[in-house]
Order: sequence, then C-alpha cells, then structure tokens
Amino acid sequence: MNIELLNKDLGLPSGNVEVEFLTLDKLENEKQKKSLKKMGFKAEQDALCFLNEKQFLACGVEDMSANNIRSATTVAIKHLKSMNYTSASFNVEKSNIRAIIEGLILGGYEFNTYKSKPKKHKLKNIHLLNSDISSLQKEFQEAVIVAEATCFTRDIVNTAPDDIHPPELAKVAKNLAKENGLECRVLNEKALKKEKCEAMLAVGRASRHESQLIHLSYKPKNAKKIISLVGKGLTYDSGGLSLKPATSMVSMKMDKAGACAVLGLMKAVSELKLDVEVHGFIGAVENMIGGDAYKPDDVLKSRSGTTIEVRNTDAEGRLVLADVLDYAQDKVKADYLFDFATLTGACMVALGQYTTGVMGHSNRLKHDLSKAASRSGELTASLPFNKHLKKQIKSEIADICNISNKPYGGAITAGLFLDTFIHEENKNKWLHFDIAGSAYTESPWDCNTYGATGSGVRFMSEFLKSIK
Repeated sequence: MNIELLNKDLGLPSGNVEVEFLTLDKLENEKQKKSLKKMGFKAEQDALCFLNEKQFLACGVEDMSANNIRSATTVAIKHLKSMNYTSASFNVEKSNIRAIIEGLILGGYEFNTYKSKPKKHKLKNIHLLNSDISSLQKEFQEAVIVAEATCFTRDIVNTAPDDIHPPELAKVAKNLAKENGLECRVLNEKALKKEKCEAMLAVGRASRHESQLIHLSYKPKNAKKIISLVGKGLTYDSGGLSLKPATSMVSMKMDKAGACAVLGLMKAVSELKLDVEVHGFIGAVENMIGGDAYKPDDVLKSRSGTTIEVRNTDAEGRLVLADVLDYAQDKVKADYLFDFATLTGACMVALGQYTTGVMGHSNRLKHDLSKAASRSGELTASLPFNKHLKKQIKSEIADICNISNKPYGGAITAGLFLDTFIHEENKNKWLHFDIAGSAYTESPWDCNTYGATGSGVRFMSEFLKSIK
C-alpha cells in the first residue's frame, strides 16, 4: 500500500473513496447529512457509513483528538481493504497527520508470512490531502519512519521461535546494521564466558542454540546525548525446569519483544537521523529444558560479581538483563539507560494488558517519559519502588534471590532486582519498562492488530526526538 502526501487542489483519480471524520457537530454541517442520517449514522466513535453512489466513507469520532482519529483510521483502513476500490483519500492537517498515518500503517498491518494463500487487497494507494504539503513533509516522513519501524518490530516478534533463535536474531541485527549504516558487534558464548556473563549463560545452557549478546551503535557527529537501550531477547521461554503450563507456553515467541523494540528503535533513530548517539544491547537467549538446564537452588555469579539464588527458572529474563545491563554500563557511559522487557505477568495484573509499567528512581525522568508517551499515543504508568518490597528478594544463601518470597508486587520486585545491577552513578539515569502486557495482544485494540504491537518504539522515538 502506497501512501502519498498530495496537493488537494490537483484532483484525484476516478474510483477514489473520500474518507471524512465526523463528530456529531460536524455531521450537522456535512453535505451528505441527509444520506448519512437515512443510513442511521450517528457519528459515534469508530462508527462507519459508506455511501457507494458518492464514494464517500464517513468515520465517526467522539472528538478530533489524535487518539480518536488514529482509532477511527484503523477501523476505516480495515473496511477499505475489504472493498474493491483501488484508492482512498484523507484530508490531513498538522494536528492529525501522524495519527492518520499510524492508523493506516499500524491499523492496516497484517502478518502473512505463514499463510499459504494470503489475502489479496485491491486497495493500492492512499492519498493524504492538504493545500500546503511542504509544511507537512517533516511530520509525514517522521510518522512513516516510526510506524514502519514499529511494523518491523512486530514482524520479528511474530516470527515463529524455530525461525528466530538467538543466532538468527543476531543475523537480523547484522542485516539492519548493514542496511542502516550502524555498527554491530555480537558476542557468542565463548566471548560471553570471557565477559563472565554466567547468569545469562545459565539461562541458555539447555538450548541447542548459542546465546548471543548483540551491541548495535548509531553514532552521528556532534551528538547531544548518549543513550543506551537494553532489550530482553528470550526468543522462546518454556519456563525451564520450572516448566510453564501448556497454555502459558503459547505465544512465548513474544518474550523477545524487548529486544525487538530495541531493534525497531535503532532502525527508527538511524532513519530519522537524530542527533543523539544510541547504543542497543540485546541479550538473545532461549530458555529450554534438558539434562544441562539450570535448576532451582542453583546459585549463579553474575557479571557484576553479585550472586543470585535461583528459586524459579521461569524468572529468567531478569537473569539475562542482570548481565547485559552490567555489560552495557561498562562499555558505554550513557546519559540515559533504558531497558525493555516482557518481564512479569504481575505488571498486567497491576495495569491491565494495554499499559507499559515504568519503574526507576528519577521522578523527573519518569515525568518526561510520560509526556512523550502521551504524545505518541502509547499508554504508560509508573509503579513505585519502596524499601519494604526490596526485602522480599533477600536471599539467605546468596546476595539476592531471583523471585520474591511473597506473591504481591511482582512487577516492582522484578524491577528492584534489576536495580541491584544499576551502577550507583546511573541510578537517576535509568528507567525500566515492563512491556509484558502491552507487547502482544490476541484481541485487537486501537491500532494494534492480532499479535505483536511493537510496544515501546513510538514512545521512545518521541522521547529521543525531544532531547535537547
């Protein structure tokens, strides 16, 4: 599907569907009012009414906010793709162009890699119309880049675990580096042993695929700031010897969503040509069972020297991140450090499936991130650290335990576990994003279709664009 920004005064080809967003107030002034009212259209949010003889598609919106426009565009593009028209047009302004592009690209996303006969659509061209297109070029290009980077992220998350294992994820990173002019270094298990990443290596020990630590770098001249992004890359998580129930293993290909978000962000940042230096670190591991699997009661020595008592092998992502976070801080002295992980089901209990949990020490940084997320259309909420919850990950035989001794506050105690591996000088530079709920959905919502959502790419792109 080709999306073009065109001068609305130049005219459109025949067979084009005109799409209009209508509130209840706008409906009263719409020239098609009589026809729409005869069809029972009331301009309710996400309601559609198509007038075939007019080639006119009315989309109801509660108001003209970006969130409502994006949602209505998602409904519209799905309907347009089911029709036999080859083109459609939307009137756009600076206030809504990004929402419309996100609705079109993200709402119209399909993952058909494994379909033997994927659906074919006649819709080929989308025209975004404005009388002064030069004033919208920057917003248009940026919105397309971020939306396509989000779809790139979705594609990797949605790929089956037999097709994306740790070495294969490293290949994806290398290809991205080659295409986008990034630096890429990959540490195999031999190199990881030299780095003493014993916690990460333990998690992947029973897999037939070698664990990989991936480091991507984007280094523009005269960068304003340096940012490190760290992603949990469990290409598949069986739970290890603390085996997941069968139903809980379905969709565990999504446990690499944090790593995929980092890859998507590296793509977006390099194509946006932002004047910030960005490093992406990924711990790519497969958590399987076998005679060599790590076990509950094991004590692991992490890269930092902190010892970890294992009481549950399904709390594996934090073990991987412990080593990758330590490695990232030693290799790059960053102004900001952010990690992305599908870390805990407890985050979904706390916030629901749509919202990313945000944890860290700096209220200012959390506030700035919250504002960026709000502008991007992604949902985030802060979960507060406290010293009483930290007592729940105390170990009697090691420095720390990998799970809490109580079944409450699990998302926060996981964040506090990671905090143990944040160097003192970086405490106020770090935020942890638990995307366990927001990264994957089996019930489409907003511009998110079935499967991966690409959570994190939009809000972090917005934050990085705002850095001064």
